Amino acid sequence: METAQQPLTSPLLDLFLELCATPSPPGEERRVVDRVGRYLDELGLEWDEDDAGMRIGSDSGNVYCRLPGAQEGGTPIFLCAHTDTVPLDGRLEPVVVDGVVRNAGGTILGSDNKAAVAVMLEAARRIVREGRPHAGVELLFTPKEEVGLDGAAAFDEQRFAARTGFVYDQEGPVGEIVLGAPHGRSLDLRFHGRAAHAGMAPEEGRSAIAAAARAIADFRLGRLDEETSANVGVVAGGTARNVVPEWCSVEAEARSHDERKAAELVREMLETAAFAASLCECELQTSVDEGFPGYRFREGDPVVQLAASGLRRAGFEPSYTLSGGGADANVFNARGLSCLNLANGMTDIHTPDERIAAADLDAMVEVTLALVDAARQTSPAPA
Repeated sequence: METAQQPLTSPLLDLFLELCATPSPPGEERRVVDRVGRYLDELGLEWDEDDAGMRIGSDSGNVYCRLPGAQEGGTPIFLCAHTDTVPLDGRLEPVVVDGVVRNAGGTILGSDNKAAVAVMLEAARRIVREGRPHAGVELLFTPKEEVGLDGAAAFDEQRFAARTGFVYDQEGPVGEIVLGAPHGRSLDLRFHGRAAHAGMAPEEGRSAIAAAARAIADFRLGRLDEETSANVGVVAGGTARNVVPEWCSVEAEARSHDERKAAELVREMLETAAFAASLCECELQTSVDEGFPGYRFREGDPVVQLAASGLRRAGFEPSYTLSGGGADANVFNARGLSCLNLANGMTDIHTPDERIAAADLDAMVEVTLALVDAARQTSPAPA
């Protein structure tokens, strides 16, 4: 039975545990951002924080840092990680058991994406302290990724000297390269019925919850095909158990690697919700957010070849996959940059079983340094 906590064994692991023990749900990233700033200060690096927080409803903005000492030639790269986690439902008590970091507090660990934050900072420390040559390395730490990639969307990507970048925001074994991510659409549905006393005059009421329930029951949810999925994540409504509910809101989403399929699925869900509302004599208010754009790379694309070269230098044979999730890479690819997502060993993210091996943290530092070395020896892709 796994009960003993192993001693902390490295500055990297110490930093990761410290970050994981610091709550940072979307919009409340201040403490993590301040820790990142102190770390960069200790390295003697210049950095700044933009005003994105005010624009997206967060207590902190994007932290940007450019490492000095770039050589002539090669491919400049940027690295990006987000400082928020999904909301918490318990204590943060990260422990190391048999070389694996978990949370003993009954909620998420936060390796998504604090593993990447810690790895990027440790790699920067190695580059600075060891005087490693590079063609240009830039760091970006974003807020509110988990609720719509908001921080990345609010960042001025023209600040990047690099046009090639990497995020480590995919669960899976180290060595896995994400070639594509889906197009995401968010749906907000608000059913409006008529309130009435549930015992004395139920026939006068029109239940918004019943309308929402009928719609949800008729939605096609889960994995619809190898490219497409749909989900209802939040349902809220009613005021008291003895009142026929006048209002009910539903937050749903649709994702597909095929943009046409995503659009068609949204249309189908809206029509289904409207039909359910009419059957229950309710009104329906709808809002659709374009969410995030998808992307697709080929194995022969320069950014993929660069990643494969770096992985091999670090001792990992590349493998290729598609992701069902969005990441900051979606934003930057939509804006004309080449940004690739690499798996970093996280497992069961967004759940109380979330975990990551300490060895994978070390491995991703080596991958990062290998990417830097490969990039300084690689010509930039044509614009």
